[in-house]
Amino acid sequence: MFELRTYTLASVEALERYETVHWARHIPSLAAAGVTTHAIWRQEPADAPTLIALVSYADGADPGAVTAEYMSSQAFRDDMAGFTMSDIVAVHSVFLAPAEASPLR
Repeated sequence: MFELRTYTLASVEALERYETVHWARHIPSLAAAGVTTHAIWRQEPADAPTLIALVSYADGADPGAVTAEYMSSQAFRDDMAGFTMSDIVAVHSVFLAPAEASPLR
């Protein structure tokens, strides 16, 4: 199961910090939790500072349970140390199943 997560940040500075420091930390800690990060993008142009991440979960995993466990972990708290959580204005998530012809399967 793939998930496309869109984060709207409060400012360009918050976007830069979230992308270069905190999401960079998430990649190995998410992997340890069974979540693979495939890509991270900035939306350009965008009405607001926006980061988009494509991740996937192991076959049979419950994405909600994996996410809840990860977000309650020490690894997540360590990843987010020094970041003001209120700088994340919104998070939108879409779950995706690859089409038969998709190169991402």
